[in-house]
Amino acid sequence: MNATSSEEAAPGRIVLLTTSHRVAPGLLSWPAWQALHAADRVLCADGAHPQLPYLREAGVRVDEAAPTAEELVDTCAGGRTVVVVATGEGEPALTDGLARLAGSGRIQMPDLELLPASYDLPGARLLDLVQVMDRIRAECPWSSQQTHKGLAKYGIEEAYELVEAIEEGDRDELREELGDVLLQVVFHARIAEEGRAEDGAAPFSIDDVAAGIVTKLIHRHPHVFGDETASTPEEVKEHWLRTKAIEKQRTSVTEGIPLGQPGLALASKLASRVRTAGLDVPLPQVEGVGYELLALAVRAEADGVDPEAALRAAARAYRDAIRQTETEDRGRSGGGEPHGQVP
Repeated sequence: MNATSSEEAAPGRIVLLTTSHRVAPGLLSWPAWQALHAADRVLCADGAHPQLPYLREAGVRVDEAAPTAEELVDTCAGGRTVVVVATGEGEPALTDGLARLAGSGRIQMPDLELLPASYDLPGARLLDLVQVMDRIRAECPWSSQQTHKGLAKYGIEEAYELVEAIEEGDRDELREELGDVLLQVVFHARIAEEGRAEDGAAPFSIDDVAAGIVTKLIHRHPHVFGDETASTPEEVKEHWLRTKAIEKQRTSVTEGIPLGQPGLALASKLASRVRTAGLDVPLPQVEGVGYELLALAVRAEADGVDPEAALRAAARAYRDAIRQTETEDRGRSGGGEPHGQVP
């Protein structure tokens, strides 16, 4: 067989080029650019694909075409290389067709290569969440009317559900509840992005929220991002409290403590601030259940126990005891309603 007939018989090569919409268009890997420039033809079924203007600017000719598997194989005949710039759906019809042709054994298939041209960075799916939230805010009749105050109760509920998932040790539930808490953050940031002209509130976005916490974390971790050192958790906490005090310039250790939190948690937080500041503050010598609970919360904090978590654990044990008693009552009564059934 001469060289010409060998070239005509060569099956060629198909390169399926995939890109991530979460990465800026045009930021492709070097192997992707090499494949694009070396290809005999570059095809894309979507004429509005965000990568096309950048490919053409780089001198790559892209033909808008959606060939069938058979047509694509024919195009590769003679040893030609065809690059297919995949759409967002990933060209399932084309790849399924190529798989059927390969499985039939009737024809000599071109070399097939999947070439990722850009990759998602860690956290890239957060961009999807922001886009989804934008659309929901614009198009959902309920979501479009929500305010910060109206959503506040859901933030509290989701935080409690997250704590419950942690305490129950349910990993699947933990992942879901983290998502629900994250939704609250993104939802509030989306509302804040609109601003409110009537009260002069300056708008801010989820990027501003992220930038703020990034700045705070870097500033409060000088042992990681600066020249200071910390080898123990206690030294880390000392850095954190010192930089926080400089930032806030508070005149009292009680500033910044939300008084609307559950009572035991509030008492424990106050006790923690007092202990950290080295203050000697005697407990109020007043009779009453509230003051007894305050003393217990302070004692728990001093012992390194979260009084809220401890009480929840005790309450769950009490709940189990209630259910056990109800089961025993139903057994004694032949399956009837337990004593004290709430209608």
